[in-house]
Amino acid sequence: LIEGRIQPSQGCVLFAIYDKTKASETGNPDGSLAGVIGLCDTSIAHLRAEVACVMISPLFQRTHVTTNAVGLLLHYALDLPSEGGLGLRRMTWKANPLNAASIKVAERMGFVKEGILRWDRVLPDGKDSGGNGRDRRTGDPRPDALGRDTVVLGLCWDEWEDFARVRVDEAMARPAA
Repeated sequence: LIEGRIQPSQGCVLFAIYDKTKASETGNPDGSLAGVIGLCDTSIAHLRAEVACVMISPLFQRTHVTTNAVGLLLHYALDLPSEGGLGLRRMTWKANPLNAASIKVAERMGFVKEGILRWDRVLPDGKDSGGNGRDRRTGDPRPDALGRDTVVLGLCWDEWEDFARVRVDEAMARPAA
């Protein structure tokens, strides 16, 4: 992931997520490492980016961690520079249509489904799940690799200011689980 997608891209940065409510097993005063989250496909020229590579350790799933990590990233991306943000106009969230949990998180944070990119990705050789369930054509150059569709969700600056920021802040204000 890091060498394949993050490292070669100047428009992508990966952040470590720490849960400061749980003591670290290693004694780290910053808390326990809970996962990672990326800000990818960033374009300053077009004022847009994608929430990507959200990976939360199983120990921290279904807690406050994902909500707070996504919420902080959205504030950083969509708040105006005068508020400490980048002032982007659009954030995107992409997910496998089979990943209902990812889609649910995005929608809870104010993202709106915009469509499905059919045959968007070729899954790695040997991966036998997560595909779109459709047959590959005869003569396909990668006949053993499944194809995957992608759900695209978007959150734009006007939605952020109209309702999503308040929704995110309320979700982040809930007591830590």
